[in-house]
Amino acid sequence: MDVANQLVAGGQFRVIKEPLGFIKLLEWLFSIFAFATCGSYSGQFSLSVDCTSNRNDSNLNIKVDFEYPFKLHQEYFEAPTCIGGATTKVFLSGDYSSSAEFFVTVAVFAFLYALGALGVYIFLQNKYRENNKGPMIDCIVTAVFTFLWLVSSSAWAKGLSDVKLATDPENLIRDEITACDKESKNICQELKEPIMSGLNTSVVFGFLNCIIWLGNVWFVFKETGWTAPFVKAPPPAQEKQPAPESFSQGQGFSQQDSYAQQGGYQPDYYAQQPDYNQQGYSQGGYTQQGAPTSFSNQM
Repeated sequence: MDVANQLVAGGQFRVIKEPLGFIKLLEWLFSIFAFATCGSYSGQFSLSVDCTSNRNDSNLNIKVDFEYPFKLHQEYFEAPTCIGGATTKVFLSGDYSSSAEFFVTVAVFAFLYALGALGVYIFLQNKYRENNKGPMIDCIVTAVFTFLWLVSSSAWAKGLSDVKLATDPENLIRDEITACDKESKNICQELKEPIMSGLNTSVVFGFLNCIIWLGNVWFVFKETGWTAPFVKAPPPAQEKQPAPESFSQGQGFSQQDSYAQQGGYQPDYYAQQPDYNQQGYSQGGYTQQGAPTSFSNQM
């Protein structure tokens, strides 16, 4: 407990909260679900054959078991012929072990790799990021598993469709049992269909794993640094240019104006302006210092 507390306090498990570690944890969990729902499957169906000519030859509860890896051509059951108490062996058709075993194998190896990657993320983070070798290898392996999930899930989806047809009691009654021909008056019927919900779930988990691993490719790819050559560097900061000389002089005049208005020193700039205080106004006209005398007399 002390070691676990130290690891948590040191922040080594913090990587699980980040997208890289969290998605890898999802990959680990969904890989378990994928191979568990497929590899541990066992199913059963049942049917009945009622011989109308001789009831003693009838078999009203024929049970047929099958399981992973779905080598159905090895599974058979005894069906009555309704002739003198004789029976015949009826074999199921098809061998779908290749697609099922391929799917489970990919799921198991994906589970092991995701578990190992999580251990590296948590305990060997420095080694993982050293020279970017860890992210590069991780990105390549993740992309390969994405492709394998797509192929294996597609193959198993097709295989599961064929398994359903091969284990359908109605198909067996119509095509495989001679006592159930249309010409005979024997009564053959389906009693129980196999439950395929677990196998349907395995296909769903297979394609979910494909999506999750594909999404993780992007997060691992960003850790590799391969995007650095394509990222534009920010433009350099521009240095401040000195203000123009005319602007400086204008600013100086403005400062002198404000100082002069406050009753301070007046520069020659103001001394050169005409003295408008010496102008006078009167009704009907105006007089100005230095105006002609004749004009003043006329007013």
